[in-house]
Amino acid sequence: MFMEILIKILQFVLSFSLLVIIHEFGHFMFARIFGVRVEQFQLFFGRPWCSVTRGGTRYGIGWIPFGGYVKLAGMIDESMDTEQMKSEPKPDEFRSKPAWQRLLIMVGGVLMNVLFAFLIYVGMSWKWGDSYWSTQDMQYGYVFSENAEQMGFRDGDRIISVNGVEYEDFMELRIALLLEQNYEAKVLRDGDTVTFRTPDMSVMELSQDMEFITPRYPFLVGQVVENGAAALAGIETGDRLVGVNGCSLEYFDEYIQVLPELRGSNADIEVVRDSAGVDVRRNFTVAVSPDGKIGAGVDMLAITPIHTRSYSLWQAIPAGGHRLCEEIGSYCKQLKLVFKPQTEAYKSIGGPLSIGNIFPSMWSWPVFWEITALLSVILAVMNILPIPALDGGHVLFLLVEIVTGRKPGDKFMTYAQMAGMAILFALLLYATSNDISRFIIR
Repeated sequence: MFMEILIKILQFVLSFSLLVIIHEFGHFMFARIFGVRVEQFQLFFGRPWCSVTRGGTRYGIGWIPFGGYVKLAGMIDESMDTEQMKSEPKPDEFRSKPAWQRLLIMVGGVLMNVLFAFLIYVGMSWKWGDSYWSTQDMQYGYVFSENAEQMGFRDGDRIISVNGVEYEDFMELRIALLLEQNYEAKVLRDGDTVTFRTPDMSVMELSQDMEFITPRYPFLVGQVVENGAAALAGIETGDRLVGVNGCSLEYFDEYIQVLPELRGSNADIEVVRDSAGVDVRRNFTVAVSPDGKIGAGVDMLAITPIHTRSYSLWQAIPAGGHRLCEEIGSYCKQLKLVFKPQTEAYKSIGGPLSIGNIFPSMWSWPVFWEITALLSVILAVMNILPIPALDGGHVLFLLVEIVTGRKPGDKFMTYAQMAGMAILFALLLYATSNDISRFIIR
């Protein structure tokens, strides 16, 4: 248990540190390009426990393992150092530069996070390809949870499109079903095409519904437990279960519902077995365990195999760009839902504990880079929001300056920075309280 927690922490710290350094380097790079003096480049907040000065810039690592910053001469930032602003502007200060240069300096961090995510997606596509479950293989349709049924879905539905979009990747389809609100679903149901519009649902509740949609499988036996009830009765790998006690049952989800009702008793199970290319029906008497199981598992991959798209380096570049656009669009949809109270998406906002918990308990480089790329996208989108103290707040004021030709006063910028810091601090407290609540509930 300790090692699992340690591995999660190490992955979180490494990923977060990379993202902060990449983000702040974007500000640093554009500042240097335009001749702005960079006074400090720091990873994490608080007084630095180690630092070194090179080229007039102090590089350090703070004691509080959260965030980081680049301190530019002649700029009101999170350090709230206003003393420098009382003197006459110097040529190498941020405030002395044209608005368009200051704008590029401010968006530099976001641009670097987007570029970093793009490079990760390109590298992952080139190295490992793109693995997915194809919706074309899911000829038996899907099984839906109670939440999904309230939205209009029925077990066995084959989803044709969501808001007119057809999905080949099952996980992309699942995300669309969970994130879209009040969407038009077109399904194939009992041979007929049915179209309906779903109601708004609680995103918080849906995000925790792991069984919202799952592929439907016939009970094709993929394994039998040695000396288990099915094995002792004579059921073998490759058999297809088709009935229990005279009732025709075709799908695995049906057995999950029926077998618990027969716990502790014997069940007459009918199977279809391939014998020299001919399907032969046989019946077996199987003892159902007290927990409603017979000791046989379904062979999912035989019905819905995992497909992998392989890419050359040149093919990986557009594939990485497509993945980046998809992730940005998906996160923007999630962010939009936060501002719709009826969806309760605001309850899903998490802090450091939630972020750290998404890393696996075992080290996996593909998973690590997948999560790091996603966090880089989130960091970019969050930072471009027009909130004072974030890059987006500075960008907003700079755009106003470019359009109107009037530069906001230092006093206004100081108060705006203070208001933005208060908003961010309140959001951090709320996210942390959500983390603590989830931990207590567990």
